[in-house]
Amino acid sequence: MNYTLNQLKIFLAITEHESVTKASEELHLTQPAVSIQLKNFQLQFDIPLTETIGRKIHITDFGYEIAEAAKNILEQVARINYKTMAFQGQLIGKLKISVVSTGKYVMPHFLADFIMENPGVNLIIDVTNKGKVIKSLENNEVDFSLVSVLPTGLNWESISLLKNKLFLVGKEIVDNQNRKDKELFENLPLIYRERGSGTRHAMESYIKQNNIAALKKLELTSNEAVKQAILAGMGYSIMPLIGLKNELLNKELQIIPIENLPIETTWQMIWLKGKKHSPVAEAYLKYINEMKNEIVERKFNWYENFQIN
Repeated sequence: MNYTLNQLKIFLAITEHESVTKASEELHLTQPAVSIQLKNFQLQFDIPLTETIGRKIHITDFGYEIAEAAKNILEQVARINYKTMAFQGQLIGKLKISVVSTGKYVMPHFLADFIMENPGVNLIIDVTNKGKVIKSLENNEVDFSLVSVLPTGLNWESISLLKNKLFLVGKEIVDNQNRKDKELFENLPLIYRERGSGTRHAMESYIKQNNIAALKKLELTSNEAVKQAILAGMGYSIMPLIGLKNELLNKELQIIPIENLPIETTWQMIWLKGKKHSPVAEAYLKYINEMKNEIVERKFNWYENFQIN
């Protein structure tokens, strides 16, 4: 037997996803590269690890046994690497963060340099809806959460990272001559996020405060889905600017100027009050306090200085 750690890692990913395509996406490799490594790995065993029926790959019972062994081997290797780093005085351990869906455009920029500087840190990010984010925080399953609407009923501490600006967005500019903003808004087919979403909460608050009789067209479960629906010409929505950079630069989407917009909230990283942080979480919190202004200036310059033409 002469298999490599890389082959074990690839086979484990294939086993977990039952898909060469998804394994290649997870490992940031091409599908041919993953297929070749699977073939080379299989050549070292007389018993099949997988079988293909139609276009779907299935793992054999023997394959699952090998995958379990591979998982144990890789975990032991990770422990060796962590112990080596610990003896060298490097920061090691897990950092768990839950992020509301639009926060995926924000949080990685506040993490990238920290993770690069600390290779012994294993980062786990769960991007999900607001309800699940707050639940993971409440159950003490994560170190930090990123939200734009602060939760009620929890004792938390927070640090503000970035303004969250929400504009009315459409595929085309609306002709609002001889019509007030309120009348214009009431005649637009509106696309909503699902209930419990921070974006939905901000949009509904704006509509209520301005006594608008909104025309609800569609409800979708992510800002990305809302964006694609707008691009398809299905309607308009109040959306966070942070996820629209490319579409605005390419003039695929338009900001609709309207009274009392943008809505502004704040992206905040929160944690349970009194939580005893791990050394990794403590180090990251210190890093954010020291570096957040520099990160905003360096990575969000376009966003902070955005103006409607």
